[in-house]
Amino acid sequence: MGARTLAITTLSLLNVFSVGAGAAVANFTPERRLAPRPPAVAEREVALTSGGVRAADTGSAPLPNAGTLTARLNAVLGTTKTPVNAVVLDAATGRELFARNADAPATPASTTKIATTVAALASVGPAHRITTRAVQGDGGDVVLVGGGDPTLTALPAAKNAAHPPYASLADLAAQTAAALKARGVAQTRVDYDATAYQGPRTAYGWKPNYLPDGEAAPVSALTVDEGRVDPASRARVQDPPAAAAKTFARLLTRDGVRASAGRSVRAATGAAQLGAVQSPPLSALIEHLLTESDNDVAEAVARQVAIKRGAEPSFAGAAAAVRQVLAGLGVADGVSVNDGSGLSAANRITPHALARLAALAASPDHPELRSVITGMPVAGFSGTLRPPRYTTAQTAAGAGTVHAKTGTLSGVSTLAGITADASGRLLAFAFMAGDGTAPVDPGVLDLLAASVAACGC
Repeated sequence: MGARTLAITTLSLLNVFSVGAGAAVANFTPERRLAPRPPAVAEREVALTSGGVRAADTGSAPLPNAGTLTARLNAVLGTTKTPVNAVVLDAATGRELFARNADAPATPASTTKIATTVAALASVGPAHRITTRAVQGDGGDVVLVGGGDPTLTALPAAKNAAHPPYASLADLAAQTAAALKARGVAQTRVDYDATAYQGPRTAYGWKPNYLPDGEAAPVSALTVDEGRVDPASRARVQDPPAAAAKTFARLLTRDGVRASAGRSVRAATGAAQLGAVQSPPLSALIEHLLTESDNDVAEAVARQVAIKRGAEPSFAGAAAAVRQVLAGLGVADGVSVNDGSGLSAANRITPHALARLAALAASPDHPELRSVITGMPVAGFSGTLRPPRYTTAQTAAGAGTVHAKTGTLSGVSTLAGITADASGRLLAFAFMAGDGTAPVDPGVLDLLAASVAACGC
């Protein structure tokens, strides 16, 4: 088996599950997304048992000639008037093979999610799950306590096809109803506690249209089906915790305990637990959020970093906590963000920083980060890189070998990830096009990444 075949096989195996999410949705304001899709992987300890890419695949093949690679990439860049900041690194050694304004901060858009997910896996860990609880309130009242799981779903079991399944509000209601009946409670009120998060529900740099257009829900520690009016709708509710309590009250009534929605409270410390459900493991949530570019899950994951580090669970606290974790990994330089999803137009990351993060996630020295690689869309196959991207003769070399996160905001398009070149050498790259002043064709980024994949030079 040749080096390139081995590298491609390894990269394909890393995404054997995530390719199944290929009917993916787009990532930002221009695109339309409905209900969250299931995580791309089955429940397994992938990040604990093996590395993202074997060492033989990252460093045994010959390095491409930097001059030849530069000439090829400059030829592509010469076809566009859009400013493009770019870098290509050898994943194994970090050696720079190509650079154009590689240390210039640019708007990362959704490639911000690479920083968020690396920090989360490194600090919180791939096996972590987010818990939603129901506890005893005053008298016979119930308090629904959010832990920050936006994938908590009201869908019936037959439609909750995630693997592992999303936490079910119906399951929590059934547990709670049984506990109340055992105590002789036939009627109750559902209060709600969303105090696991603090601060504003939108980030600095978010545009006013994001919430009305359904790009994200108001960020809250308690939300059902990502705060959608219904699971099949793009529209979001204005108050996710209150809506969750209303839905929970309806489910309790269905289960034989008459319930009405109550008010916002803080659950008493040590309150008796009536039921609990848990999200899929963080590794599965991360694969899902990267493949589908899910803004709501990205913000939840960023908050988990803040909670883990004892920081304020707000946009500012999460951004600071993410950067602290990245600093501990030696990859914080060039990263300045205001949210976890990349919706903020005020975020700034350099191409060097993005490429270093991608290389780190692919390193056999950091198996806990594997879900970052397996979650990245596969060119021409899955997520935000599904066809028609990478289906032309000019981009075919990248199909199946480029694993990258996309990002799109008004006047900005980004692409960052890894690929094996024609000799089988694993390379990390980041291409950041546009300055927010004019439309950007992401096709030039696909041509650049395909040129890296084609270079056996």
